[in-house]
Amino acid sequence: MNQDPSAYGLWVLVVLNSAIFIMFAYSFFKPATARDWRTFGAFSAFIVALFVEMYGFPLTIYLLSGWLQTNYPGLDILSHDSGHLWSTLLGEKGDPHFGILHIASYIFLAFGFILLSNAWRVLYHAQRSKTLATTGPYARIRHPQYVAFVMILLGFLLQWPTLLTLLMFPVLLVMYGRLARTEEADMRALFGQTYARYASVTPRFIPSLSRPDAAPN
Repeated sequence: MNQDPSAYGLWVLVVLNSAIFIMFAYSFFKPATARDWRTFGAFSAFIVALFVEMYGFPLTIYLLSGWLQTNYPGLDILSHDSGHLWSTLLGEKGDPHFGILHIASYIFLAFGFILLSNAWRVLYHAQRSKTLATTGPYARIRHPQYVAFVMILLGFLLQWPTLLTLLMFPVLLVMYGRLARTEEADMRALFGQTYARYASVTPRFIPSLSRPDAAPN
């Protein structure tokens, strides 16, 4: 087997990639409260776990190495391409970076960061004016920032699945769901009927096919 050990042990890339994505997300999310920091911290842990396995130590590959070598003889398990496990499991040929799942991952990542940026811009102005955020992405869903984080996480999972991140993903979904409900309780206490009217016509996470009649004043 022609192994390429240089595909891993690249800890400088682990640090650089983790820092870039975490700081990029931070620049849009701007955590301020303890709740915000918990949300951002969980996201950051996912990112670090991802890049540790992508460039540092391939724990998932090692744990599955016996099964992979039995079912995919001749597979270079230490090559970078083998880390794209979906491509291997689906029997895709050629460079996995041009596979359908890898392209889909870029779409999820792009839309996730665009949504995060747009949501932060609306929320920033709403917080400064002490009003309820109801425009832009907030006109379609009540928690666009959490949806953006989930899209980004999905994008990474489509690109480079690991046992740890696959386990973390449902935990993060539950965490974001709980944080969303806590945030809604805070908004109801702060804005009263204004928020109740907004919530009655605006879905929590999944936008409806028809636009709401009008955002509340």
